[in-house]
Amino acid sequence: MSIGTLWTIPRQRPGKVIRSVAVLGGLQIDLPENYTHYEDNKKPEFLAKFPHGKIPGWEGKDGFLLTEGVPIAKYLASLAPNSGLLGADAKDAALVDQWIHFVDTEVEAPQRIVNQMLSGIFPYLKPIHTNMMERVTRSLTTVNSHLATRTFLVTERITVADLVLASTLQLAVGITVDAELRAKLPNVARHLETIVNQPKLKEIFGETTYVEKALQFVPPKKEVKVSKEAKPAAPKAEKKPKAPAADDDEEDEPLVPAEPKKANPLDALPKSTFNLEDWKRAYSNKETRGAGGALEWFYENFDKDGFSVWRVDFKYPTELTQTFMSSNQIGGFFNRLEASRKYLFGSVGVLGSANDSLISGTFILRGPDVIPVVDVAPDFESYEYKKLDLENADDKAFFESALAWELEIDGKKWADGKNFK
Repeated sequence: MSIGTLWTIPRQRPGKVIRSVAVLGGLQIDLPENYTHYEDNKKPEFLAKFPHGKIPGWEGKDGFLLTEGVPIAKYLASLAPNSGLLGADAKDAALVDQWIHFVDTEVEAPQRIVNQMLSGIFPYLKPIHTNMMERVTRSLTTVNSHLATRTFLVTERITVADLVLASTLQLAVGITVDAELRAKLPNVARHLETIVNQPKLKEIFGETTYVEKALQFVPPKKEVKVSKEAKPAAPKAEKKPKAPAADDDEEDEPLVPAEPKKANPLDALPKSTFNLEDWKRAYSNKETRGAGGALEWFYENFDKDGFSVWRVDFKYPTELTQTFMSSNQIGGFFNRLEASRKYLFGSVGVLGSANDSLISGTFILRGPDVIPVVDVAPDFESYEYKKLDLENADDKAFFESALAWELEIDGKKWADGKNFK
């Protein structure tokens, strides 16, 4: 019989820890059906239970409500005392707490700062990147030494501390803890493989992606202004405010190491009558709306069999602060989509004001599926993608407003934006 409901999403790191605790502790818990994050957690019925609107959230059958990942995990572990998840005695429990705190503050916290700078959420600063990675490396070296004579962090059984470490490492090895660093941390690497390959935990942790070379920041390319003969003042320039330059002084380092070119399956699609480059020129040189405008050109030439149109939304708007920083984030995302330039056009903007904004927009892309186009960007999973039906009035209105930089969502108006062309 279920003891309660855990509100989380599959990829959430604390959620993986809690679900693992439940499985190892022999506890049956429910997950809400059809939960959509950043929609359902804004509804009154959710906020009545969890006023801050965060996940994970725990709702026991007895009505007990609890938030924050580690407290929920430890509470569930306490309901399964024979599982050993909190250790065997008070000293073990203290050591479990010690390692949870160490991983959260000395590994996950600096790692998160690096991730957010690489994805453009925070302005990129090379000294901070270097300092944070030095902290991560030093901390994991400490863990590696500790694990040299033991399988797990505290006892000879898995504890909550091991689950916290593994969930943190699983993300890190796909971004910054690369092959060279992992070679120096064999015990840490072994610990991760031991946890994620536990038969009961495989489904929860899923596949682990290992990066060969740590991802690095690539500053957005400066746009080259092309003079136009027809009009001295292009209408596009009037409606598109410039974001403050933030990355001009950063080193030109590749975000992803160069790899041998592989044949892209998108090139094998049947030839399309819609020429994406012609569309990009039409959008750049014509008014978006009105007779003879870019939208009119689009509808006359679009091939819905060879291309598709999508809505794009950043999943974590509560992490956004200043609008110019969010605009830089869009630029960073677009820069990491460079390998798909010939398959993609985008118009994405920041809507709202400082500390109360969101990122949304539209993509026009080759083929019927978004993933083959966007998965070249390491942070593509930070965005949600919804296919638009241009025969649907609401979808069409969203599409046109995003192209015209007039999009408004939940009272938040377009503040700044960028095009991927």
